[in-house]
Order: sequence, then structure tokens, then C-alpha cells
Amino acid sequence: MDIQEVVRLLRGGASDREVARLVGLNRRTVIKYRRWAQQHEVLAGPVPRAGELERLLARTLPGAGPPQQVSTVERYREEIVGYRERGLEIAAIRARLEERHQHPISYSAVWRLVRRLEPPTSEAFVRVEVAPGSEAQVDFGYAGLALDPRTGQPRKSWVFVLELSWSRHLYVETVFDQRVETWLLCHRRAFEWLGGVPERVVLDNLKAAIIRASVHAPEVQRSYRECAQHYGFRIDPNPPRSPHLKGKVEQGGVHYVKRNFLAGREPERLDERNRKLRAWALEVAGRRVHGTTKQRPLERFERTERAALLPLPASPYDPAVWKAARLHRDCHVVFEQAYYSAPFRLVGRTLWVRGGARTVELYGADHQLVATHERAAPGERRTRPDHLPPEKLPGLEASREGCRARAGALGPATATLVERLLEHRPEDRLRSARRVLALAPSVGPERLEAACRRALAYDSVEYPTVKRILAAGLEREPAEPAAAAPPRYAFVRSAGEFVAGLLGGAR
Repeated sequence: MDIQEVVRLLRGGASDREVARLVGLNRRTVIKYRRWAQQHEVLAGPVPRAGELERLLARTLPGAGPPQQVSTVERYREEIVGYRERGLEIAAIRARLEERHQHPISYSAVWRLVRRLEPPTSEAFVRVEVAPGSEAQVDFGYAGLALDPRTGQPRKSWVFVLELSWSRHLYVETVFDQRVETWLLCHRRAFEWLGGVPERVVLDNLKAAIIRASVHAPEVQRSYRECAQHYGFRIDPNPPRSPHLKGKVEQGGVHYVKRNFLAGREPERLDERNRKLRAWALEVAGRRVHGTTKQRPLERFERTERAALLPLPASPYDPAVWKAARLHRDCHVVFEQAYYSAPFRLVGRTLWVRGGARTVELYGADHQLVATHERAAPGERRTRPDHLPPEKLPGLEASREGCRARAGALGPATATLVERLLEHRPEDRLRSARRVLALAPSVGPERLEAACRRALAYDSVEYPTVKRILAAGLEREPAEPAAAAPPRYAFVRSAGEFVAGLLGGAR
């Protein structure tokens, strides 16, 4: 124990608790030394030299100093050192000692002895500061419960935080999940809110962004790479198990939001919470004096960093999800519980599916686009007949939906004629519709479309009519307007006979 250090702290006005914490003594021991120093007037006047203090302490307070305790496992020191050299952990060392010596061993005693034998070393770090606009750090953090605006039910929520590393200006938003689509939309809204894009985005290895973490060659989600190419920023994931490399958003971002804005807040609607968060980011977080920069983040951003950001592209990014999917034997891939067709020659191969907000695109292994469909709801199918084997089409066309899809692919006149056959009542004309469609392979889609157009012009929606037009080659002849048909019923005898009939035969 350094008695001079204790006296220096006491003379400086430190409390007993502070002295105990700084010197490593028990508080009762510090109280004893304070009384001794006051009794011998050590706390006033010039400070005695260390040797004089030690001699005065030994003469006037025999046995002074903290009690010396001997560890209960000190006698096993050599064994413990040997176990540690073999790589055993504390719990395993305790178990081996109990097995060997047949009596209980204190885990804490073993831990304290190992701590003395292997004192921890503090690793030195260098704080890296960056230029304005060159870097942003992003992260997710749990944000407690929030109310779903659609159902009013409480759900788990997360807070997305993007912090500009130079100004420390924040963009914050709460969401209900950490899916890829949500991750991309959060970036889009953050860049639009800031009015620009940082050159580099530093992030953890969360699954929405990084498929496989690596120090040298991390594998990035294809959707996130596409987003980065659209906005022009670089993706800089941390090496595995290195969250300290993005400490700005860890401490000054997520933790700050949770301690300041979210702490003690009751569940509320997610949209209402985000409205308050945006106001808080400007009025509270943006106007506080930052502990590191000693300046207000919003002022630094407005004054310098806004102009240093990359400009926004002409159009916002349409968040798309990429997924590898196998083309099954029914010529469809499954994407988000919906089914999309692709050419039958690719059955069994793995395709890349790009799911946007309105369309779904399928790409082959050579990155060539092979199909484009409108986005379907879960359980729905998007099928193009030309994607199916020709010999299998009759089976598809056996249903009304199949007939409609096939007719729509052939042309509008064919689709109209087939639809009128399908809608006919009370007789079911499904077989006639199928026979009309069966003409396409032999005469070609163009001739069948022209024949259906001529049949519609004469209002003769029948399979025999279409077949006769094709057989006579009339599909290319201009259609003549149909003559008005005579009335079905007419009185063709003289008026006198008609009146006589009404009067019972009298003229």
C-alpha cells in the first residue's frame, strides 16, 4: 500500500469511497487512515516525505495496512499453473482439483489466483477520424414493443440507426423486422432524409447484408450489392467478432437512442413513434453537444458534411430481393410462396430470382434474363404457355383458366371468341373452345387470329365457322357488314283477313 498516495487523495478532498476505489482498500481501512492522519496533523501543512510517512505510520499505528489473506488454493499453485499451460478453463481446473484432493474447492479462489498469475492486459486502440461525407455506420438494435398500425396489436420492433462518422448526425427509424427488403428501404429513406450518400457504409455481418462473414472476402447479399451500385457507396463489413470497429453507431447511435429516446416509453403506434423519432433526431440528438467532437452534430452536418455527400441518383432505388431457386418439374420456381414459370428446357437448374415491388425477373446461370412476370400474391401462379412443353399444352388447356391463358397469348380476337364460348349458357362450350385453340399448331397463330376476327365480324362464334374460314382461306378477306335479318315472325296475308279473323269471320 502507498501511504503517500492515500494521504494525497485525502488532502485533495476525496471521499472515503473514492479513496477505497482508487487505491484498492476497504472503506473501513480508509476511515482508519483518515483518523490517523487527522490525529497526527498530516492533512494540513506541508506533505511529509514518503519515508517519513512510513516511519510515522509504523511508529504510531503498528500493524497498519490492509489484512493479508492467504488464498485457500495457494498450496495448489503448481498444479493450477500446469493445468493452465494445458489450456484448462477455471471450471475444469476446479473439477480436477476436487477429484484429486477429495474436498470442495472454491471457484472464486481459483479464479482470483489465476487472475493474479495472469493479470489482464489492456489492448491499446487508435481512434480513427474520417473526412466529411466519407463514412456512415449503420446498425439495428432492439426497440421494445410497438403497436401495429393495421391491427393495433403490440409487436417486437427494432431501431435502424445510420450515423455519419464525421458530424455524428443521425437518421433513426423503427421497424418490425430485419428482412432484406426492410434493410434496403431503411437505406433509401436515410439517404433521402440526408439529401446525399456517404462514400462508404460500415456495418456488422447481419444476414440482411452479408451472406458469409470473412476478414478478406466477405460475401455480400446480391440485393445489397445492387443497392450500393445504384447509390454509389462502398460496403465495408466489419471482420467477424469486431463490433468495436463501428463504435460510433454502437455507442453514440443505437445505445444513445435506447437510453435517451426509447427508455421508459410505453408501446405506441409505429408510425407515431417514427414521427416523434424524426423530430427528436433534429431537435434533441442534432442539437446536443457531442461528447467527442464538442460540437452540435446538426450544425456540423449543415455547415460542412451535407455538401460533401455524394448526390442522390435521378430515381430512387426499387428494393429488390435476390434468391436462388430451383426450377421444378412443373416449370415453375417458388418465390415468397408464389409460383412463376420459366422455359421448360431449364427444368432442374437453379435460377436467380429478382423480386421487385411490381415485377419478378428470372435469370439463368449465365445471368441472361429468361422470364419476366407481374408480382403475384402468395399462392398465385404466373404461367406463360410458351414456357411449357408443347405436348403438355392440351392438358393445361383442359381447364377454363388454361384456355383463357392460351387464347390471350395467341391474340385479342382469339381471346374474345374463346371467352364468349366459355361464357355461353346454358350449354357448356368448353370443348368447342379447346377445338378452336387446337387449330393453332397446324395453321399458325396469325391465321387463327385473323379467322377469329372475321368470325366475330359476322357474329358467328362457333368452331365450325372458324374452321370453314380457314379451310376456304377467307381469313384475309375483308369482312362485309352483315345484312339486316328479316323479322322472325310476320303477318303476310291481307289486312281484311286479319280483321275478319278478329271479328269472328264477319267482313
